[in-house]
Amino acid sequence: MSESDLIKGCLAGDIRLQEELYNRFAPKMYAVCLRYSNHPEDAQDLLQEGFIKVFRNLDKFRAEGSFEGWVRRVFVNTSIEHYRRKVNLTSTSDKEEFMIEDNHWNALDRLAEKDIILLIQELSPGYRTVFNLYAVEGYSHKDIAGMLGISEGTSKSQLARAKGILQKKVEQFTDEKRKSLTR
Repeated sequence: MSESDLIKGCLAGDIRLQEELYNRFAPKMYAVCLRYSNHPEDAQDLLQEGFIKVFRNLDKFRAEGSFEGWVRRVFVNTSIEHYRRKVNLTSTSDKEEFMIEDNHWNALDRLAEKDIILLIQELSPGYRTVFNLYAVEGYSHKDIAGMLGISEGTSKSQLARAKGILQKKVEQFTDEKRKSLTR
């Protein structure tokens, strides 16, 4: 069934097609929710909230891009709104911003995706949100600052700190894996 027919059926209230839309996108959107949440239970809540918004706003999809991209955007925004209500990001001065090093990418290359997701979930909500928006979703610091109501400097420092924490966690993780293989 085409996406166009699926959307039309959902808008007409066809429960069977609404279930089809849910089943088609739930696994990918759950992965998005999981990146922004602390626990799988929180990700399930975000998934439900996101699908409620998708169905309520389906008539606003204008087919100007991919439907999956539109659905993904709804879920990213739902996740951001959820954590924006709960988290107060620490502001960083311009002076502090220049003191924070940003040389932490190479360590992440050594892990499987599921391991990375688990490590990202261990970050504080503020670090995790900025990291996901920048590194995964591809937003600029200017865009992130606007979405979260923080300065660009705060966005940059949150990202740098998140990367630093992740690098340490990756090194610990890989050391533990290496030790377990030599036993």
